[in-house]
Amino acid sequence: MKNHKFRLYPSEEQREKLLWTLDRCRFTYNKLLEGLNKQGKVNKNVLQHSLVDLKKQYPELQNVHSKTLQYENWRLFSNLRGLSQLKKNGKKVGRLRFKSYGSFKTFVYNQTGFKFIRTGKRFDGLQLSKIGELKMRIGEGQNIPTTEIKQIIIKRYGSGKWFAILCSNEPNQILEPTGKQIGIDVGLSNFITDSDGLQIENPKFYKKTFARIRKEQRNLSRKKKGSKNRLKQKVKLAGLYGKIENQHDDFLHKISRYYVNNYDVICYEKLSIRNMIRNHNLAQGIMDASWGKLINMVVYKADSAGRQQIAVNPRGTT
Repeated sequence: MKNHKFRLYPSEEQREKLLWTLDRCRFTYNKLLEGLNKQGKVNKNVLQHSLVDLKKQYPELQNVHSKTLQYENWRLFSNLRGLSQLKKNGKKVGRLRFKSYGSFKTFVYNQTGFKFIRTGKRFDGLQLSKIGELKMRIGEGQNIPTTEIKQIIIKRYGSGKWFAILCSNEPNQILEPTGKQIGIDVGLSNFITDSDGLQIENPKFYKKTFARIRKEQRNLSRKKKGSKNRLKQKVKLAGLYGKIENQHDDFLHKISRYYVNNYDVICYEKLSIRNMIRNHNLAQGIMDASWGKLINMVVYKADSAGRQQIAVNPRGTT
């Protein structure tokens, strides 16, 4: 399954519809969880059938695409399986929690309810059932295999921006062999040092923006709770964190793509980052470096391109 993420540009009216749909999905999830807690024996089918009665009790749910509401039942049981797995692994877990307004960020169109409209202009269109046609920005040269799209996730970020994440079953694109192998080592001073002698400096995006973040956080703490000014400041601060995340992602995508395109075998250290960040002197630098995200990108890109990636025990390596 491959994902493609594109920015949406809804009108003010469409933004209200998106927010309303998001909140109705949150409401449905919480109602299903309430029903789950009342069940003596867990039954997924009975709970899904309860959506029929829920729509009769709350007629406004008729204005949400049916598959979108059904997906909330799948999400609920997916979370339940996740808790069960953590418990099997020896973790101490509690019960599933009801979703608050700020913690619910996505709703899903599964299989049906969406349509792509190619315009040949700056913006293409994404038609969503019960919402309308939204402007969607697709990068130049990017092709969407519309026949392979099985699911669309609509996501709202804290900065107020909306994105469509397209999930497709398009086949892997196997790259031609290069006959080359590489070992990469990650660090805090030099982000990458590889066995070919290439060194890439750590950009330290968070550290460079830290002073500005502290200033915006102080401004947030001075705003009255529940006020419009506090909400505006939250959005501003979220936009700043979003910018840092975008810088990280762009940097890491370029590095991982370079190694996957140019080497048949990629070796990297199998680091226990969770244990490493327990050292408070290094934790912020390690989190800023995003080593784990880089490795994840290398792994999934290598697998889809037919490259071999090998995790090496870091003991004794430099």
